[in-house]
Amino acid sequence: MTATMPINLEGGPQCYQHAGWQDGAARKWHIRHGFFTANGGVSTGFYQSLNCGFGSNDDPALIAENRRRVANSLGFQPDQVFGLRQTHSARVVTIDSTSDASIDARADADALITNNSGYALAILTADCVPVLFAAPEMGVIGAAHAGWRGAVDGVLEATIAMMAKQGITPDQIEAVIGPAIQQANYQVGDDLRHAVLAAHDDAEVFFDPDQDMDGKYRFDLPGFVQSRLRKAGLDKVTDLGIDTYGESSGLFSHRHATHAALPDSGRQISVIGLVQNPTPKMT
Repeated sequence: MTATMPINLEGGPQCYQHAGWQDGAARKWHIRHGFFTANGGVSTGFYQSLNCGFGSNDDPALIAENRRRVANSLGFQPDQVFGLRQTHSARVVTIDSTSDASIDARADADALITNNSGYALAILTADCVPVLFAAPEMGVIGAAHAGWRGAVDGVLEATIAMMAKQGITPDQIEAVIGPAIQQANYQVGDDLRHAVLAAHDDAEVFFDPDQDMDGKYRFDLPGFVQSRLRKAGLDKVTDLGIDTYGESSGLFSHRHATHAALPDSGRQISVIGLVQNPTPKMT
């Protein structure tokens, strides 16, 4: 787990970044990325202010402006940032030169990869786990939305397998786990626990009995995600350890919105982009 503080990018959006990807000058490929917070946008009310989720009931024009700010802050245009209609599945899509970044063209999937320079990949969350992947020396990136169901069904392993089709081996992949609901705030019932253990009988360690309520557990979803990544062969996995739940988190949380009796919640966006560094000129 790595302690970190959010930074404000050009144009206002605030995000967390992985220190290992911040300086790519010595690499052929530069990884531009951010796990964006709820700060630095134009939305109001309980969407304040960097809500990037078209699945919310926020004003679409405000969401589009927020997404433009995010794209521009990383050096991209909105039509270079590809997203999904996320369905809590294990489906992964590959983004290439024929892909369409428009909102209406989004695929029904929960992860995406690319090896195209000048493209960025985006995932939306509001408690689920955003995972960004990069093979910085090979020029392949990925992004996955891992709720408990997607993590159980194999969205992380499927993302790694899709990256492998680009000639990448697991030891070349770095993965970073962004802000998500942490175990102390993720109370679940026995039905969810049984569903997880039915598929992964080694996952008992990620459930702690709730001390305040019989038949309830606290589920360590980010820990479970990290275990799946490591079992898939990744040894370079970083968990930022940031909790989405709480008034002071500066992040959107579906569970917190539900507990606060709010009618809806915003979604934060996590983005990773690939840019080829210019080849130094010979003198």
